[in-house]
Amino acid sequence: MRTDSSSGTLPAREHLPAGDAGTPVLDVVIPVYNEEKDLEPCVRRLHDHLKRTFPYAFRITVADNASTDATPAVAARLEAEIPEVSHFRLEQKGRGRALRTVWSASEAPILAYMDVDLSTDLNALLPLVAPLISGHSDLAIGSRLARSSRVVRGPKREFISRAYNLILRGSLQARFSDAQCGFKAIRRDVAQVLLPLVEDTGWFFDTEMLVLAERAGLRIHEVPVDWVDDPDSTVHIVKTATEDLKGVWRVGKALASGSLSLDRLARPFGDDPRDRDIQDVPKGLARQLVGFCVVGGLSTLFYLLLYSVFRQFSGSQVANALALLVSAVANTAANRRLTFGVRGRGGAVRHQAQGLVVFGIGLALTSGSLAALSAASSDPAHSTELAVLIAANLAATVLRFLLFRAWVFPDRRDAADDRPSTVVASHTPAPAPAHATHPAPTYATGPAPSYATGSATPYATDPAPTWATGADASRATGTDSPRATGAHPTYAAGPAPAYPAAQAPRYAPVRPHDSTEPGDER
Repeated sequence: MRTDSSSGTLPAREHLPAGDAGTPVLDVVIPVYNEEKDLEPCVRRLHDHLKRTFPYAFRITVADNASTDATPAVAARLEAEIPEVSHFRLEQKGRGRALRTVWSASEAPILAYMDVDLSTDLNALLPLVAPLISGHSDLAIGSRLARSSRVVRGPKREFISRAYNLILRGSLQARFSDAQCGFKAIRRDVAQVLLPLVEDTGWFFDTEMLVLAERAGLRIHEVPVDWVDDPDSTVHIVKTATEDLKGVWRVGKALASGSLSLDRLARPFGDDPRDRDIQDVPKGLARQLVGFCVVGGLSTLFYLLLYSVFRQFSGSQVANALALLVSAVANTAANRRLTFGVRGRGGAVRHQAQGLVVFGIGLALTSGSLAALSAASSDPAHSTELAVLIAANLAATVLRFLLFRAWVFPDRRDAADDRPSTVVASHTPAPAPAHATHPAPTYATGPAPSYATGSATPYATDPAPTWATGADASRATGTDSPRATGAHPTYAAGPAPAYPAAQAPRYAPVRPHDSTEPGDER
């Protein structure tokens, strides 16, 4: 469903400014659960790589998912020794919960994560985040299934990975190639709008995030990676696969019913060239024609089948009216969803009422054709009736498309009153937000606060994280303000703006872990 668009040339994202040395442009999150053995080598290797190759300031955040071994102590020691490392403690397990919580609290404009085993070659990190820094893409994922990827892993995991992605393509029409590779990045402004819609807190978090982003029209960049599987991985394949399939069913059901408010994500940044006002180029006409022809062809077959059934016990006029009425309701619903992209239940009754008016015009054409045939022949053959009806339906179809496009499902720019109230995306460029006026949050001691992202509601179901103690706790903050309206900021050219140091947050001490949940998740 198309949302607002403004005329003229719309602004595009610009390359993120480098910023001050103390302001991280990239925040790499490493979710861990009981990884006392692998955590330190991973962090030191990643830190060394970023120091040598990454041209911006960065931060490495260890997200501890309620570890019960020495992982918190290792993370605290690394935080004390390395200025670019921080430690984030959660008292509940779940990789999705860790990523959503840390990403929501981070001030870095580019957010990424990778698995602690470093199965992915780190040379792919800069190509992963570069399209996000330049403004070309909204999300980026590493792909082990790309043609140029070089992967070393057993046949069992290879089969499961390919089968899972085949399921995603068949059930959710996903076009990305690898949903489960633990190597992804997202722009912070996109995350603020997208993350509140993601429900899963476990391993399906990645897939759900990508499916929603793709359905909303966001751009996903894929990077071929070199991958060496970790033979000591503690991931429970059967349990993870079961939970993933449940997630596929839940998301597929929500998408089919229109309960997901993807309108709030549709083109939220005002830089989609398809929304530009270009004369003599009708918007979406080619795609709508293809969709309408497909729906029309199937509706015609359905109509002829119904007519043949009703003709067995009624006259031609009655059979035609009943068949056309039933097929018209189905045709309007199919065109509403597939041809004109209208999702959700809002306006469905009105659209059906307008569709019945269009049905009345079609009924007049087909009934008139049957009346003319009856006048010409007292007992026409059934095949002749069908031929006349097909010809009349072709004429009615052309008229139906024109009425659907101009009246029933008009361009949203010409029917602003039809715009759903859930749409928060606006294409009117907004002034660049003042970085200096966005203060850093202060984390008081005691229970940590809930984090609201943009217009999203706080995560009431997830406990707030606790920042672990350690050196270098004070970090300058102050990035672009949350995009409650979806407007895209303009980054000024020239020298990078200075991000003022805000009041240093006070970190609450690490709470003792009190959760021992079965299943080794990290």
